[in-house]
Parts: sequence; structure tokens; C-alpha cells
Amino acid sequence: MAVRSSSAEWKGTLKQGAGTMSLGSGAYTGPYTFASRFESGKGTNPEELIGAAHAVCYSMFLSALLSDAGFTPTRIATTATVHLEDGPTISLIELSTEAVVPNLKDADFQKHAEAAKKGCPVSKALAGPRIQLKAKLLA
Repeated sequence: MAVRSSSAEWKGTLKQGAGTMSLGSGAYTGPYTFASRFESGKGTNPEELIGAAHAVCYSMFLSALLSDAGFTPTRIATTATVHLEDGPTISLIELSTEAVVPNLKDADFQKHAEAAKKGCPVSKALAGPRIQLKAKLLA
């Protein structure tokens, strides 16, 4: 299986310093700061990246489960909202997904959606915080 890496560099104090992070694939290199993590400054942050990774992983895993069950999803769109609280601690990740899957009943979709939440590798890696899911099957 694949091995992936990313890197980050930080210079300075927590509040006045700044950093740059890069994905190993080269698809993204950009800044991060105290403000981009704990306030509303420009740049990205670990929680945003965790959310992106979780949304991608969940969508792909749900697609695999549906495909294995004989359904062909035409669209799966997932948002992962990562809550950072005092500590700092990630206390909650909310997954919200919408899918278009012809000939699939909502009850069956909900079962696959829950199975994907539990089974995707990023969900497993993030088993510490509660992970909530809101799944919507679109016509």
C-alpha cells in the first residue's frame, strides 16, 4: 500500500511566528499562523487539513461500499467540520454527506453511510474524537 508524507516548518513564537506546510505530492504548499488556526487569519491549519482528509476518505470508502453492494453512485459530496476547543482539543468531527445513488433505498443508504463512517481509514485513525454523521440521499 501507499505511504504518504507531508511536512511543516514553523519559525518564531506561537503567536508571532509563522509556518509553511507542504503536501508530499506537491499539490499544495502554503502558510499557517496562530491566527489561521485559532482565529480567522489567512492560511490553513491542521484541523482544516484533517477535515479535508476525512471528507475525501469517507466519500471514497462509501463509494467502495456502495459499489461492492451492486450500486453505482453518481455523486457523493462530503463536508467534515472539525471542532477545536480549549486545550486545544479536537472534540468533534461532523461528517455531512449527500449522495446520488440510483435504485438505492434510504434505509440501505443509511447502513452503508454508517459503515463508511466506521470503516474509512481516516475515521479509524481519528477514533479519539466523536465523529457524527448526517447523510442525505439525493434523487
